[in-house]
Amino acid sequence: MLCSLSLFAVSPTFAQNPPAIHVAATAKGQTLVDAAGMTLYVFDKDSADRSVCNGACAANWPPVVAAPGFPAHGDWSIVTRDDGSRQWAYRGHPLYRWAKDAKPGDITGDGLLNGAWHVALADAK
Repeated sequence: MLCSLSLFAVSPTFAQNPPAIHVAATAKGQTLVDAAGMTLYVFDKDSADRSVCNGACAANWPPVVAAPGFPAHGDWSIVTRDDGSRQWAYRGHPLYRWAKDAKPGDITGDGLLNGAWHVALADAK
C-alpha cells in the first residue's frame, strides 16, 4: 500500500522538490517517487552527478527528466546525460524509474544487477 506524504511544508529538505517528485512510504521506507507514485531508483555504477545508464540501460531504467525552468538547488542537481538531455539527481545520485514496476509502491527494481540498483530513499546521504 502506498501512502503519499506531503513533506513540502514539514521538512526543509523537501521544501523545494523538483516538480513531480514527492516522498511516499514503500516497504523500504520513505522513498522518492514520481507524480504517478512510481518508485525512483539510484544506480551504484553512476559517479557523482554523472549517469552511466544509457542506451538499452536507459530503456529499462528511464531517467527522471529535468525540464527547463526549475533550477538545481540544495540536495537537487541536474545531470547532463550523454545524449544531451537533463536528468534530476538527488544528493549527487541520478534518479531513474524501473520499467517493470507496474503500480505505485512497487519496488521490484531494488537490488537488481547484483545489488547495484536501489530505491531512492528520501533520507539517504
